[in-house]
This record gives sequence, structure tokens and C-alpha cells, in this order.
Amino acid sequence: MDDPARTAQRVDVTGEAAELLRSLTEANGPVMFHQSGGCCDGSSPMCYPDGDFLLGDADIHLGDLDIGLDRAVPVWMSKAQFEYWSHTHLTIDVVKGRGAGFSLEAPYGVRFLIRSRLLTDEEATALAR
Repeated sequence: MDDPARTAQRVDVTGEAAELLRSLTEANGPVMFHQSGGCCDGSSPMCYPDGDFLLGDADIHLGDLDIGLDRAVPVWMSKAQFEYWSHTHLTIDVVKGRGAGFSLEAPYGVRFLIRSRLLTDEEATALAR
């Protein structure tokens, strides 16, 4: 059985979303996610060419998505929003439908979304270290 302290992570990706991310990486170069906090984009994971979204001290790195390429996809969120989401595990998925025009998948008739669940006690303890 896996040790939660070694395998605990805050973010993951579905197979379908990983496949789309590989295509987006091929077309745009390395990509990144920033979990949107609302406003015109709702609360969606926004995919950008790496470096196009300016990060700062107000952002926190949640983890990296292994999509089967040499470079993992980093996932970021504002620290203020993280205060509300710190107890959750986030999985990036993709569904049919138009999302925000700012995210790279928008022209393809699909949109990324977050599926969340509460962290287990073991995961929360491991991630607090």
C-alpha cells in the first residue's frame, strides 16, 4: 500500500485532459495552469503558454501535472484563493462546451474544469509538512 506521506499531492489530471494538454503543448510550447478566482472566467483552471500569465508573491505553486512529456505542467493559484481551497484535492478534467476565451483550449469547443474532493486526514498531514 502506498504511503500517503510519499504520494500526497494537491493536483492531478484526467487522461482526457492530459491528452489535450499534450496537443496544446505541441501547438504552443510548454503550458501552465492558473486556477482562476472568478470574475469573467468563473472559477476555471486557465491554461496559458508558460510565462504568459505573470506570477508573483501572491501566487502559490500547487504542484505539477505529469502528462507524459519531458516537462510537467505547473499549476498555480492565488494565495488568497488557496486559503479557501487548502483542504481540497483538485483534478483537472476537460468537458465539451465553450469556456473562457483566455484559456488555450477555448477554440477547440472544450473547456478545462476542476473536480475537487476533500483531502484525507493522511494527505492533509503529509501536505502540511
